[in-house]
Amino acid sequence: MRIQLNGEPFEVSDGATITDLLERLELAGRRVAVELNLDIVPRSQHPATPLKEGDRVEVVHAIGGG
Repeated sequence: MRIQLNGEPFEVSDGATITDLLERLELAGRRVAVELNLDIVPRSQHPATPLKEGDRVEVVHAIGGG
């Protein structure tokens, strides 16, 4: 199925969760913020939040620096 990821079309498998998406993007376990259809999804809800056709997902990860 197709979602919008950071403004670009992106294919994910049916039934994929936010956790599945982060694993595919190699961001699992990293400090990221995920917005699903304009709502922030808490990290604790990532495994239980399924993605649906047409969802708009924004993923932002923190980059350390000085």
